Amino acid sequence: MADDISDIQALYDNGVERENIRLERHQQERDVSWRYLDKYLPKRGKILEIGAATGVYTIPLAKRGYSITAVDLSPKLLEVCKKRVAEEGLEEKVKCLVADARDLSVVTRKDYDAVLLMGPLYHLVLKADREKALNEAFLRLKTGGIIFSAFISRYGIWGDILMRLPFMIEAQADIKSIFRRGRDSDHPAPEIRFRAYFAKVSEVKALHRKAGLKMLALAGVEPAGVGADEAYNSLEGEKRKLWLDLLFTISTEPSIIGASDHLLYIGVKE
Repeated sequence: MADDISDIQALYDNGVERENIRLERHQQERDVSWRYLDKYLPKRGKILEIGAATGVYTIPLAKRGYSITAVDLSPKLLEVCKKRVAEEGLEEKVKCLVADARDLSVVTRKDYDAVLLMGPLYHLVLKADREKALNEAFLRLKTGGIIFSAFISRYGIWGDILMRLPFMIEAQADIKSIFRRGRDSDHPAPEIRFRAYFAKVSEVKALHRKAGLKMLALAGVEPAGVGADEAYNSLEGEKRKLWLDLLFTISTEPSIIGASDHLLYIGVKE
């Protein structure tokens, strides 16, 4: 039986503004991710974006000329995305659809040049559901197409939790459960409102390999750690570019990947 993720939909429906500005707070993650998009996306074509949210990636990609099918579980997030699309005059470039990543039957095309799966996989706590979501994406990707998928690292998240939610250490049953199986206990402490799956580097590779994808890169997109976000966000001009060059360079270093909050996998459908 598929997991009921109505709580995840509610989380985002009730946190539209928080999600809308998330990557403004975490510009290191955003900028390193864009470097990988710039490197591996085809120069033109059709993109299926699963977990498009308010259009943080959608709008810039559409402005570059890509045709985007933007999918999200949250109708409230997509309302903002649609509004932004209209404001930018991009209605001919972007189509918004409400759908669960595990069932993309509303997406009838199977010839996308690229798929962005930049969020749904870390809210699917059951392995079978993650496999289903990845298979749904795979089926809609043309041969030679590129996939980008994001995960939260099981071992990289603790610095962020220590900074923002230090009281969580008292929920020892949940802490131990995350280490043991990558998710909170079946009866999480009331303080835990973010139900997610925290992945190991090795299983990210295995999940995509099983789906029939060949890995091109696996990176930690906060190579300096989220504790450096405030300092990075304040950088401008050439100094910022040089730091981004360095962060991108070290993002695939094996000792750094799992220590990053978020992991980004890039693969190709052969």
